Amino acid sequence: MSWGAELWDQFDNLDKHTQWGIDFLERYAKFVKERIEIEQNYAKQLRNLVKKYCLKRSSKDEEPRFTSCLAFFNILNELNDYAGQREVVAEEMGHRVYGELMRYSHDLKTERKMHLQEGRKAQQYLDMCWKQMDNSKKKFERECREAEKAQQSYERLDNDTNATKADVEKAKQQLNLRTHMADENKNEYAAQLQNFNGEQHKHYYIVIPQIYKHLQEMDERRTIKLSECYKGFADSERKVIPIISKCLEGMILAAKSVDERRDSQIVIDSFKSGFEPPGDFPFEDYSQHIYRTVSDGTISTPKQEGMKIDPKTTVGKAKGKLWLFGKKPKPQSPPLTPTSLYTSTTPNGSQYPIFSIEPVHYCMSDIKTGKPRIPSFRSLKRGWSVKMGPALEDFSHLPPEQRRKKLQQRIDELNRELQKETDQKDALIKMKDVYEKNPQMGDPGSLQPKLAETMGNMDRLRMEIHKNEAWLSEVEGKVAARGDRRHSSDINHLVTQGRERSLF
Repeated sequence: MSWGAELWDQFDNLDKHTQWGIDFLERYAKFVKERIEIEQNYAKQLRNLVKKYCLKRSSKDEEPRFTSCLAFFNILNELNDYAGQREVVAEEMGHRVYGELMRYSHDLKTERKMHLQEGRKAQQYLDMCWKQMDNSKKKFERECREAEKAQQSYERLDNDTNATKADVEKAKQQLNLRTHMADENKNEYAAQLQNFNGEQHKHYYIVIPQIYKHLQEMDERRTIKLSECYKGFADSERKVIPIISKCLEGMILAAKSVDERRDSQIVIDSFKSGFEPPGDFPFEDYSQHIYRTVSDGTISTPKQEGMKIDPKTTVGKAKGKLWLFGKKPKPQSPPLTPTSLYTSTTPNGSQYPIFSIEPVHYCMSDIKTGKPRIPSFRSLKRGWSVKMGPALEDFSHLPPEQRRKKLQQRIDELNRELQKETDQKDALIKMKDVYEKNPQMGDPGSLQPKLAETMGNMDRLRMEIHKNEAWLSEVEGKVAARGDRRHSSDINHLVTQGRERSLF
């Protein structure tokens, strides 16, 4: 299957076909270029998206602690790596596919132009040989006609009895001349015909097949190059698939790392105040000095000799109330005025005090209209962010649990700084020993100020650690004592409930 044998007369069509092949190659190169732009824009948009949702953490307190937040930021990091792989795809396509196609297209145009020029030159040479052969043929034909006319003229004069001998001899000479010229043109024509036939055979069986062979090889190489570029186009993305798979696996691992229990514990650790919930309100019996008589329907108290206060009924006076920030004294009811106290005489003449209903109404209105004794929790922001005064060195402005955490963090930081100073002191001592053994390396006295400064820093840090540990011990002691009180209050609560059930 050869273009030279099968398409020996299709030079113009082969010219058009090879031009179409180069145009198709450049069209595919344009497609690859646009795909590269898409990959670059996609990677850029992904990076902008990651940058938009990555929080700018200005302080250490704003660092994410919840597993759901950490997982999201890990996903953003993996997505950023994924965007980098899209950039790698674009770069690989640009270098391996688009750049190679453009270089090959330029070389292909140059080679095609050379082969087509060779084909045109061979065709021009064959046309020239044909023209020479045709000219010699026409000249031979013309000389033959002239010789034939000379032959007819000579025969007419030779048969004419009136013609002179000189005219006959002249016609004979003319005939010989024309015959000789015809023979020469015949030989010239034969030579040109033989030469043309040889060049034509050479043209169609050697020159043109060779040129068409080069064009065929060129077009086949173009097809092979397209096949390689198709493969390279896919390989550019297939190479990054393992890394992209790792990015996706990282996202899945980040999703699996979300721990709702841990996040809940972080919320507790962040916002736990260490305070105890307020205790139960005690029952306050205002009717212990009041009774209703059947005779007059007034409210009165039993006889003085029969008035014995049962200690079980005074539950409200047995213990104090627990408030959110300590104990708060119970507001006292206003004392009874003399105008509210009256006496009544019994049939036997004895008098006993009778309390008016006015003080009872006063007490009831105080209960109904008084301010709530439980402080409002709406004013407390999440995490106890409301500052209860200026920040203090011992964090006493914070709730107990938050104070304990802050003190523990400060102690840990001070211990780390103390360890650094200790390491620096050891290094200075070793360097001083080296200088003392080898004075040429340095002056041991030059290290003394730095060593003294380091020792001073260590002493200062130890004092700070001791001070913070004392505060921490104080807080932990209070928390433990509060826990004991809460345990005892739970027991008292159960006992009180039992007593109240016995009352009713």
